[in-house]
Amino acid sequence: MPGTSPGLTGNPGAKRHRESSGQYLSNGLISAHNEENCRERKLAEPKPQNAVSKLLNAAWVRPFLFLVFIVVAWDLAIRIFKIPAYQIPSPLDVVAVLRTEWPELLRQSWPTTYATVCGFLLSALFGIPVAMLIAGSKTVESYVYPLLVFSQSVPKIAIAPLFVVWFGFGIIPKVISAFLLGFFPVVVSAVQGFKSVDPDMVDLARAMQGSRLQVFRAVNLPHALPAIFSGLKVSVTLAVVGAVVGEFVGSNSGIGYVMQRSIGTFDLPTMFAALVILALLGVILFWIVDRIEKLVIPWHVSQREDVIFAS
Repeated sequence: MPGTSPGLTGNPGAKRHRESSGQYLSNGLISAHNEENCRERKLAEPKPQNAVSKLLNAAWVRPFLFLVFIVVAWDLAIRIFKIPAYQIPSPLDVVAVLRTEWPELLRQSWPTTYATVCGFLLSALFGIPVAMLIAGSKTVESYVYPLLVFSQSVPKIAIAPLFVVWFGFGIIPKVISAFLLGFFPVVVSAVQGFKSVDPDMVDLARAMQGSRLQVFRAVNLPHALPAIFSGLKVSVTLAVVGAVVGEFVGSNSGIGYVMQRSIGTFDLPTMFAALVILALLGVILFWIVDRIEKLVIPWHVSQREDVIFAS
């Protein structure tokens, strides 16, 4: 055929060479693509973990190992620097007190736990409605919010004796102290949560003829719950501090009373043992609030961390 190169049309060997080359390149590309997909699937598949790996990846193991490291460093510092026992007791002395005085410490922890839980529940019961009022009204916010911030600058240890004068040496001053320390974090976090609700979502719910209560239950409250639980976690730990402050001022029972009595007699191992009890109380209450959060808002992204890492 005129105008056509004979090397392109008249050579069957060249044509077969081009077809085989194209087939080779195509097969090579396909096989490379398949190998890449296989590698990605292998990387995406969770690798089976042995018992040691599962144990090390448990949520409680790493804090426990860090705690062991702190205790070992504490003991070594006492031995190396020859710190006397009347300044800092050794971990073995504290463990010995915990073992021998455990029934008494457990008995004294019940009044502190009761005051802490009551103060925390009151802070949640009053803090969330106050936050709703502040977030829903600029007028209420302008009047109330600055006073709340101002109240936090007053040391609670300075006004705790007034509660003893007004309410006596019973459980009420401890509950009020726990309430005052746990109230502010709940209000601040809840206000931030209610203010972060998307206005478009609220407008959409109102356009669908939703009542104020229905809009609040379907839009405002679910969006504010993560921030509310963050404030509750802070509040429950501060409530422990508030209860101990109330026991410092005037009480004849509780962990705060044990600590005050230990300071007066320079019984530092007992004082450190009481601090361990308080730390355990705070951790347990924090864990309970965290479990409740996982049950109430399992859909939130903060509760899907384990699923993301597992995949």
